Amino acid sequence: MGHPKYDYISGKIEIDDENLLDLSPDERSAAGIFLSFQNIPEIKGIKLSEYLRTIYNIHLKNKNPEQKDISPFIFKKFVKKYLDELKIEEDFLDRDLNVGFSGGEKRKIEILQMKLIGPKYIILDEIDSGLDLDAFKSVCKMLKNLDSEENSFIIITHYFKILDYLDIDKVYVMKGGKIYKKGGKELVDYIKDNGYENL
Repeated sequence: MGHPKYDYISGKIEIDDENLLDLSPDERSAAGIFLSFQNIPEIKGIKLSEYLRTIYNIHLKNKNPEQKDISPFIFKKFVKKYLDELKIEEDFLDRDLNVGFSGGEKRKIEILQMKLIGPKYIILDEIDSGLDLDAFKSVCKMLKNLDSEENSFIIITHYFKILDYLDIDKVYVMKGGKIYKKGGKELVDYIKDNGYENL
């Protein structure tokens, strides 16, 4: 979404005919981009319910500037269906954002955010790291349920396992910061059998 310590020298990053480099992080989010962090921060003093309600209200206002904020009471009733679907206990809403959450719980909260704001472009940075087997399978299932013709996923990973659980159509191998090889699912199968050195 952008890092204050980095600046670009030249080039463009275009999505839907819009140069993302001209946009602030919140404008990039409004354009439909969602970034899942590799290491999800824990933030004390901000309740999960307030964080989720805030991003949902912002999302609604991006669609309609006249939209009024949804009250905490109405939001809790609204979000309950997603909590049930993702098997998140309702008392999580009263906890500080990600504080003391397991790896799997943090990923579920990220998926809950995706469900609330419906991004078009979802970037998953090593979403498979730090998960036990059950949490990993659960997250993969949730991601498959999110997948539709309305959105696209970019999955960054060092492991093949997640690619066995998801329907992927394009594969890019990066080396030295550049695209070294590209192909379809068959490229993953080739690397599994032959390694990277024989690409």
